[in-house]
Amino acid sequence: MKTHINWKKLQNGSDIRGVAMDGIPGEEINLTCQVAEKLGRAFAHWLHHKTNLSTLTLTVAVGTDSRLTGPSLKKAFVQGLVHVGVDVYDCGIASTPAMFMATVDEDYCIDAGVMLTASHLPFNRNGFKFFTPEGGANKSDITEILQWAARDHLNAISESGVVKELDYISTYSNHLVHRIRSGVQSKVDKVQPLKGLKIIVDAGNGAGGFFAKKVLEKLGADTNGSQFLDPDGNFPNHVPNPEDEVAMKSISDAVIREKADLGIIFDTDVDRSAIVDKQGNSIHRNELIALISAIVLEEHPGSTVVTDSITSDGLTWFIQTHLKGKHKRFKRGYKNVINESLRLNTAGEESWLAIETSGHAALKENYFLDDGAFLVAKLLMKMADLRLHNKELSQLINELPKPIESKEFRLKIKTKDFISYGQSVIAALENNLSSDWEKVSENYEGIRVQCKHESEDGWFLLRLSLHDPVIPINIESNVRGGVEVIVSKLKHILELYIHLDLSPLN
Repeated sequence: MKTHINWKKLQNGSDIRGVAMDGIPGEEINLTCQVAEKLGRAFAHWLHHKTNLSTLTLTVAVGTDSRLTGPSLKKAFVQGLVHVGVDVYDCGIASTPAMFMATVDEDYCIDAGVMLTASHLPFNRNGFKFFTPEGGANKSDITEILQWAARDHLNAISESGVVKELDYISTYSNHLVHRIRSGVQSKVDKVQPLKGLKIIVDAGNGAGGFFAKKVLEKLGADTNGSQFLDPDGNFPNHVPNPEDEVAMKSISDAVIREKADLGIIFDTDVDRSAIVDKQGNSIHRNELIALISAIVLEEHPGSTVVTDSITSDGLTWFIQTHLKGKHKRFKRGYKNVINESLRLNTAGEESWLAIETSGHAALKENYFLDDGAFLVAKLLMKMADLRLHNKELSQLINELPKPIESKEFRLKIKTKDFISYGQSVIAALENNLSSDWEKVSENYEGIRVQCKHESEDGWFLLRLSLHDPVIPINIESNVRGGVEVIVSKLKHILELYIHLDLSPLN
C-alpha cells in the first residue's frame, strides 16, 4: 500500500522543507526517508535533463547541518542517487555555502551540491538546498524536481553509483583563510593578520563551529571563550539565528564576559551571520547592511546595493547620501534579492552586493552566493586593515541614523484563500490612507507608507508573507510613542477584516 505524499507542500520557495520528526504537537511528519530516497532519484533525473549528461557520469556532493534527522535522511537521499548510477561525495557535517563551492572547485569534478538543512527552523524540521555551478536552484527548479519525485517510474539501474567520504568543510575553510590573507593590506602580517585579536564564535550548535579552529586560529586569532561550537540538533542553548534576540544577547554577553574584540554568530547552515563589537553592541539587520555596504562601496564607488523591502529610511540615506552609492529595495526572499542584483548587472547597472536584513549577504566577487562565512571574512579583512590606524569596524557606521522605535507585527490570516484575502487587505489600506500618510511609489511588494505627522515621523510596510498565511507589518518611528500612534490608525482600518487576527497589535 502506497502512502500519499503531498509533494507540493514540501516546496518552500527555492528550497524543500518539511517536518522530519515528531516533537511538536500538531505537526505531522511529511519528510520521511522514503520521501528523501525518491528526492534523490528525482534530483538525479532533473540534473540529467539540465546537463544532458548520463546519470552514470554525474557526481554530487551531499552535506548536512547538525539536525537530528540529517544522517538518516542523507543516507536515504544518497541511496536514491546511487540507485540511478550517480557517484556521491558524502561531506558529513558541512555548510550550505561549502556545498555550492564544491561545484566550482577545480580540484574536483562535482556536478551538483546538496545541503540538508532547514536553516533556523525548529529541531523537528529538515529540508534540501540544491546547487549547480550556475548557483542555487530557483523556485521553478524545485517545482520540477518535485514533479519528478511525484512520478513512480524512476526505477533503479543495474550499475550503482559509488559513495566516497570527503571532508570538504576543511577545503572550504582553507579557501576562506587564503581569501583573508590575500585581501588584507601589505603592511599586515599576511600569515596571521588577526594575531593579537580575541575573536569568539557562537555557532548555536549548528554547523558553523568549524570557523573558530579552521579559519580564525589559522589567522592568529585567540578564540578562547567561543561557545556552542559542537553540533547538536537539539539546539540546547539557543536558536541558531542572527535575528533572534536571545541568540544575539548570548553572543553579546559572551563578548563582554570574555573581553573579546569581536563576536561572530552564524545560523544553523552558515549562510547567514552577524557580529558584535567589543562593547557588546549587536551589528545585524540594518547595521550589518550598512557596514558591508561601506566596505563594498569603498571598493566599487557609486554601485547599487540591493536589499529586501523592510530596510530603514536611515539606511537609504546612509548608502545614497553618506556613501554616495545607490540603494534599491526589492522583494523579500534572498533569491529575489540576489536575482535582482544579477539582473541589474546584466542590464549594465553595476551591483556588487545583494543582502537581506535576515543576514543573507551575497557578493558579486563570491559568485553571488549567500555565504555568512564569506561575509565575515570580508569584515575581518577590513578589521585587520583598520587596526593599523587604531580604528574599529563599528566606526564605519557611526553616521547611520537609527530610529527611536522599531517593531514587527505578524497578523495571521484565518482563511484558506489567504493570498486573495491578503491582497484585498493591502488594496483596502491603499484606498484608505490618511492625509498625512503617503504611499512610497518605488516599492515591489505590499504597500510602504511614509507617516509624516509629527506624532508618527516614520514609515510602515504591510505585505504578504512569502509562504505563510501571515501579513507582516514593519514599523519604524523617529519619535517616542510613534509606533503606537501608527498602530492605532492601522487597527482602525484593518478591524473590518474579520479573518485577520489583530491580537498582536494589542
